[in-house]
Amino acid sequence: MSYTYKCTTCDSEFNSSFIENNFHYLCPKCGSAEKNLPLVGVLQVEYDYVSIGKHISPNDFWNMESGKFWLYPKLWPVKFDNFNKTILDKLTLPADNIINQSINGNSILIMDETRNPTLSYKDRASSLVALKAIELGIDRIAAASTGNAGSSLAGICARLGLKSHIYVPKNIPDAKRIQIEAYGANIVVVDGDYDFAFDKCLEDSKINSWYNRNTAYNPLTIEGKKSAAYDIFIQTKGNIPDIIFVPVGDGVIISGIFKGFSELLKLGWIKNLPQLIAVQSNKSDAVINYLSSNKFVYKPATTIADSISAGAPRNLYMAANAVMQSGGFGISVSDENILQSQKEFIIKTGILCEPSSAATYAAYKLLINENKLQNKSVLLLITGNGLKDIESLKR
Repeated sequence: MSYTYKCTTCDSEFNSSFIENNFHYLCPKCGSAEKNLPLVGVLQVEYDYVSIGKHISPNDFWNMESGKFWLYPKLWPVKFDNFNKTILDKLTLPADNIINQSINGNSILIMDETRNPTLSYKDRASSLVALKAIELGIDRIAAASTGNAGSSLAGICARLGLKSHIYVPKNIPDAKRIQIEAYGANIVVVDGDYDFAFDKCLEDSKINSWYNRNTAYNPLTIEGKKSAAYDIFIQTKGNIPDIIFVPVGDGVIISGIFKGFSELLKLGWIKNLPQLIAVQSNKSDAVINYLSSNKFVYKPATTIADSISAGAPRNLYMAANAVMQSGGFGISVSDENILQSQKEFIIKTGILCEPSSAATYAAYKLLINENKLQNKSVLLLITGNGLKDIESLKR
């Protein structure tokens, strides 16, 4: 296993030992994490794709069980040989979570992440971060979260015998707060929004020498979230969808998925990238505004879809690049549309999604009504379980 870290801002490349042994999260040359601003100098893990392609083939992948990322160790920055099967099995995701569904006469694919260990997509990142922490000899991990990343880290840490410190905004849904507390995490409720929690978590992590899982700040969060692209590749036998609708808050999920598909392209296993459609609430639409103006202006996020609520998306620049390089675009939908779509989606599919996931269905319906998806295969990414936000279901 050989890999390096490359800065997505200045293109500097660094030896993996230098970055990890010195606990550099952002680029040592240009990295910065300023309050209420996107991160600069986000690091990305790079591999020798030519060499990897010589030792593994698409057929090898298609014979694998999806949901077990450690089965292809050359594409991860963790030494899985250090962990026994019992530990790795605790991190297994559902093997067949892509469902072919007909809605109003239209056939679509749904990637159902609501059945993951802590009921959200964020387990993909938390699992890899937790394994890296163990590899580095650290048993305490901190994260800022609107709820899902925090409950994910708390649950994964509980499974692996680690201690978690979770920083959340004061308006966190009760169900997510209770889930975090139930896992035994130390929860810090800040008197502010997610952006404030993010900054406070960074400060305390440095003071206490905790490993930090904050999205994008820790490059392994992007790396972990790329695993969905590989699971899609495995489950579809390489027949990946033309278009994928992704809910976007901090921008790490869409960046991770883009990285996964980009790696498949570099390996020569797919011919084209799927179009990535960034979906946001119009009350938290910084990524979409940036795509149209190429400028970032901070404004507080007020959407009811807490999982995609971020006034200052920390991975803004990578997320925007993922959309543009994939030939995709952004769509904003109203909170009212999100809630109506949540109810309709649950009734039509039987999948209990939370508001942020319902946003992808709301955006899909807009394009269907505009006849913009004809002859296109489509996948909706459903990232969180509706039981995590009971108040939205009550509405």
